[in-house]
Amino acid sequence: MAELSTVDDPADPRLHDYTDLTDVELRRRREPAEGLFIAEGEKVIRRALDAGYAARSMLLSAKWVEPMRDVIDGLTAPVHVAAPDVAEQVTGYHVHRGALAAMQRKTLPAAADVLRTARRVAVMESVNDHTNIGAIFRSAAALGMDAVLLSPDCADPLYRRSVKVSMGAVFSVPYARLDRWPGDLEPVRAAGFTLLALTPHEKAKPLDEVAPHRMDRVALLLGAEGTGLSPRALSAADEWVRIPMSHGIDSLNVGAAAAVAFYAVTAGRPTD
Repeated sequence: MAELSTVDDPADPRLHDYTDLTDVELRRRREPAEGLFIAEGEKVIRRALDAGYAARSMLLSAKWVEPMRDVIDGLTAPVHVAAPDVAEQVTGYHVHRGALAAMQRKTLPAAADVLRTARRVAVMESVNDHTNIGAIFRSAAALGMDAVLLSPDCADPLYRRSVKVSMGAVFSVPYARLDRWPGDLEPVRAAGFTLLALTPHEKAKPLDEVAPHRMDRVALLLGAEGTGLSPRALSAADEWVRIPMSHGIDSLNVGAAAAVAFYAVTAGRPTD
């Protein structure tokens, strides 16, 4: 059973994992280096634990102790209880959901291992907005994508904002980082995937015309908000595809575009 303790000093070293959560650049450096990430809110914490991530500790407001009692009873990690003003001084913001957990990261699998059993894969290039990362992972989970591959400069799916927006979906979709970009797309093709680049370019074919749901294995390439896929990524693709649009709209937010495209590549797909 977890050790339950009340903490009233914001400088208490036991709260180190939770300090300065609003300092994005600091947390981007600290969290991967220290092997941790922050899960915020009851549902996200439960989903992280269910996915096999180990808790380093929890930080709760008093009113969340009983709702989280079953989780607490199953932990060996310490559980710290703090007043809202103390938690705010530690984290840098008002913790509306009243529950935080510092979780231990897992070693990321190799891309080849992620691809071995996958048939529908999302590949992100330079998507460095944490909200978009979280939204794309949530859509990938909901719409049946098997895995996600990230270019080296994509944002961290386990950053607090990404996890929160995804509602914990980042824990249920396997993902890996590619070391070389776009060179590591070639092994994806060699594994039998057709590389489809999602772009609003006029030369791209409408998704329904390409019929990706009938293809055996599909890797859908998605670019960053605004800039889209780079010329190098477009050149590496087997085909360019687009979402047909009306009323003079030429593009969608990458999160919305991903959801539409994921449905197009998964709906009615062949099964073994």
